[in-house]
Amino acid sequence: MGGDRGCRVVIEGARLALRAYPKIATLYLVGDQAQIKTALSVARREDSRLQTVHASQVLTMEDKPLVALRKKKDCSIARAVELVADGRAEAVISPGNTGGVVTVATVRLRQLEPVERPGIAAVIPAPENEFVLMDAGANVECRPHHLLQFAIMGSIYSREILGYTRPRVGLLSVGTEDVKGNELTQQAFKLCERADLHFIGNVEGHDLFANRVDVVVCDGFVGNIVLKTCESLAANMFRWIKTELTKNPKRQLGALLAKGAFRAIRHRTDPEAHGGAPLLGLNGSIVIAHGSSRERAIMNAIGQAVQAVQHRINQVITRELSAAAPLGGGQSRLSASAHA
Repeated sequence: MGGDRGCRVVIEGARLALRAYPKIATLYLVGDQAQIKTALSVARREDSRLQTVHASQVLTMEDKPLVALRKKKDCSIARAVELVADGRAEAVISPGNTGGVVTVATVRLRQLEPVERPGIAAVIPAPENEFVLMDAGANVECRPHHLLQFAIMGSIYSREILGYTRPRVGLLSVGTEDVKGNELTQQAFKLCERADLHFIGNVEGHDLFANRVDVVVCDGFVGNIVLKTCESLAANMFRWIKTELTKNPKRQLGALLAKGAFRAIRHRTDPEAHGGAPLLGLNGSIVIAHGSSRERAIMNAIGQAVQAVQHRINQVITRELSAAAPLGGGQSRLSASAHA
């Protein structure tokens, strides 16, 4: 209910997902029952796997995350997470308030046993590969062993879902030397170096799109800035190019000849291709979609959740983080302190 385009877009995306992923047994539509029924009646297509769960409140994009826990306990995000907590569902997909999703999911589902903080794993396309950016916004403040866990979880996701046999893991910093960066990155470097990872050391911004790294590790403050900068650059670059190519007939002819190339790049950088970013490290699969998601993005976000369940991502995370636990210094479990 909290997305920018209303529940009708979400419902149509759910219908597309049911056709694309026949193994889905049940798909719950959580929100205002009257609005959902109206949208379903307009679509005039029935599917017995669709079930409605009523929620009388909506967590808006303007609401602070803790509002969902204190004042809007019957909001659709909270009700959806409860379905997973109660064992009725295995995953939650939401285009709503990101901070609200992270907060409610962390408190109600709790972290997997070895995980201290869940992280958002955003998949970003590059010319020759796709890299996982983690954390992309769940934790503004981190400690070195949190970055180590992000590195391991990001590597697992890259391997299991994206298909990279031995993902190259890099720590985002201001220089490639191990002495560069702040205290956080310097200490995290030492931990990642000792872990069972294909750790290539520090990477800088110009490495991200040069096929030098498959998993980029950073705290959520830096990660969210990188993610939103990439999204904005991709969107505005096409508008910029279009403006320049339509300034005179010669350029228009050149644009026509290069139309196939532009179409291929647009397809490669399409943010709807993945539909959302998984929140890794919790007892359940959570996929956070963009607030402006359209039907295809919702379908692909649901597809991500299906893949995570089928690949048993949480079981793999538990196993590999448990093996790496001695590297982290045995710190006490902490919940996410802030959200970008």
